[in-house]
Amino acid sequence: MSEHKKELPWSHIYWLSMLSHAGSYTAAAKRLGVSKGAVSVRIAELEQVSGMALVRRTTRSVRLTEAGQALVASTRQAFMSIEQGFDSIQDLAEHPRGRVRVSVPVALGRQKILPLIGRFLQACPDVRVEVELSDHLSSLVKEGFDLAVRHADSVPETHVARLLQMSRTLLVATPEYLKLRGLPQTPQELVSHNCLYYLRSAASPVWSFLPCTGNGDVRHVAIQGNFCANNSEALREVVLADQGIAFLPDFTAQDYVDDGRLVHILADWKPVGVFGEAIYAIRPYSAYVPRSVTALIEHLRRELQ
Repeated sequence: MSEHKKELPWSHIYWLSMLSHAGSYTAAAKRLGVSKGAVSVRIAELEQVSGMALVRRTTRSVRLTEAGQALVASTRQAFMSIEQGFDSIQDLAEHPRGRVRVSVPVALGRQKILPLIGRFLQACPDVRVEVELSDHLSSLVKEGFDLAVRHADSVPETHVARLLQMSRTLLVATPEYLKLRGLPQTPQELVSHNCLYYLRSAASPVWSFLPCTGNGDVRHVAIQGNFCANNSEALREVVLADQGIAFLPDFTAQDYVDDGRLVHILADWKPVGVFGEAIYAIRPYSAYVPRSVTALIEHLRRELQ
């Protein structure tokens, strides 16, 4: 084996493992902080040195060959140990340091999480926080996130979750709309109202309620409305324009209820299956967690509780 072959593979193999996790050259390049072309060149060099095809390329996807999968699998633990060792050295510092990549839904991030990040950065100036606002449910490991904040009823058993805050869903409308159309007293009366709903599928929307007393069956109401959106802030803006009734999470609606711009209606009924009942910090399971990640989780927990 030539000296070139002895020295070449290790960083190249790591880039191959990033390509395997990311699923595309573009995503791998983003995680590595390099160009797509640089990743392609490294993989080609690794294939030349190994004498085998390691990646199967199509117009739509990138898949590793059997040899590529075997190479990534056999070196995965070694690279994890190297990453953990480097992280542990960083944590010898008195203060948290390093990068934390966070995935947060758009509305929750804008209204609840981002206002808290500034104080965290002041307290931990050696930490760099990268927040991706997206309503897409990311695979944390595959897409390289250290942490996600989720508005949900439950969390995957494969992840470690920390409760940040409980949450409620409010059914709201403006006083002007209710003056014009009337105040519904029961869920069934919603059929005669313009109900603005969160867009989840092409199916006709059905709203479900339980009596807050806990006694009684779930009431299902097939509603109709002339506006829907997959963002709670967008729904709130149309509700504030006196156009109808909508379910909103408390972090989107509560301030407007408190100042009288919105009215909480059917307060004796609990919405079922609309938005999550809690806000969680979720991270992939790992035997070692960087201090920067735990510091951010604890900061969010303190601020929200």
